[in-house]
Amino acid sequence: MSAADLIAILPMLVLTIAAVVATVLAAFRTSHAFNAALAVSAFVLALLSLVPASKAAPRAVTALISVDAHSLLFTGLLLGAAIAVTLLSHGYNEGREGGLAEFYIVLLIATLGAVVLAASAHFAAFFLGLEILGVSLYVLIAYFLGERANEASVKYLILAGIASSFLVFGMALVYAELGTMEFSEMAGRAGESGAGPLLFAGLAMITVAAGFKLAAAPFHMWAPDVYEGAPAPVGAFLAAVSKGAVAALLLRFFFQTGSLALEPLFIVFGAIAVASMFAGNILALFQTSVKRTLAYSSIAHVGYLLIAFLAGGRAGMVAAGYYLAAYFISIIGAFGAVTLLSGKDREIDLLDDYRGLAWRRPWLAGAFTAMLLSLAGMPLTAGFLGKFFVASAGVGEALWLLVIALAVNSAIAIYYYLRIIIALFSPAYGEAPGPLPRLPIAGTVALGALTLLLVFLGVYPGPLLALLEEAASAFL
Repeated sequence: MSAADLIAILPMLVLTIAAVVATVLAAFRTSHAFNAALAVSAFVLALLSLVPASKAAPRAVTALISVDAHSLLFTGLLLGAAIAVTLLSHGYNEGREGGLAEFYIVLLIATLGAVVLAASAHFAAFFLGLEILGVSLYVLIAYFLGERANEASVKYLILAGIASSFLVFGMALVYAELGTMEFSEMAGRAGESGAGPLLFAGLAMITVAAGFKLAAAPFHMWAPDVYEGAPAPVGAFLAAVSKGAVAALLLRFFFQTGSLALEPLFIVFGAIAVASMFAGNILALFQTSVKRTLAYSSIAHVGYLLIAFLAGGRAGMVAAGYYLAAYFISIIGAFGAVTLLSGKDREIDLLDDYRGLAWRRPWLAGAFTAMLLSLAGMPLTAGFLGKFFVASAGVGEALWLLVIALAVNSAIAIYYYLRIIIALFSPAYGEAPGPLPRLPIAGTVALGALTLLLVFLGVYPGPLLALLEEAASAFL
């Protein structure tokens, strides 16, 4: 491996070294604040290392990793999301018992797995990144032991095990048909030999595995239970970093291999998109738990995102990237509001817990409202432009059924987002609620920054669109 290769994978090296250093330091007595600061510093350093890495790109580091505009952009998004989650976690973890140093170590390792996924160009790297991320998440979900957390972790373990089984079998079938595991060679090999039954079966199994990882319908099953049982900041990480990394990987895989040009696979993806939109939104209507509502909402957002996948081309790539960036900010911010309000004894999760919040914590209720409006796709938010670009890409490719489904489901979703917003601004009834926990500085700064970014991207999308155009050029 040359020096240029090492520079290209510098963000991964920074995260790896930081995890090792944090593990060694955990053997000594370190404070909670020190461990959180170490993790944030590592993420910031990895983010800064994207500058020298970009000068070495585009570059294939062995056959496994491809460092190009696509992987660099998504690595930046994933690291930014990890910084926000770490800052939110600091206040949430304050005062809790147990080894908090390990929490941040596992967070570093999970982010490393996500970054590997974003740069994967080979089935081996795909599987390796997925397992690094998945195993770390089992730990994070059950980190603060409790009946619900343990149940959530076991359910996630079962779901991940099923997904890995489908994935490995699917990879084996694709390799048996094409004789390669490199994404860049698959399109050429399939063109030479034609798409045989083994290739179709393999791609179908990989699609099922991806469905489990993205919690798309009908593979969502226990996903809301996992989100509800996991600590609130871990829920944010699951909804944003975990799904975002898999989506970045799938963008590369399906665009480089040209798999979505196969009509049966296109139809299957279309059906998954429609099912995810309707299942996620309709089931969210019946929830009284804010975390479960956000979980079902995230299932619906996967359906919206898949429309951009199916549209394909430059417009589809750009739309998918913008939608993911907007979704990252909105969902982390929404879970962030839950995190800031949750004390060490109980998470504030029920809808009734939020009644009257606007009169007790006005700016926090305002930030939460902005996040919910963005998830609903309201104007002047990043979420609005994300949905607009996705719908434009769908219209451009005449995907009328999917675009109509998007419009109908966006209308359905407004109901349950507004229901939370109305609760925020309604007077509390019954006995006077107890005092709210003191807002931690780090988490407050993170939520404030996310809110500003949400509005900025909602009114000035130019800089991000330019980066996404450059990222799309890596494949087109």
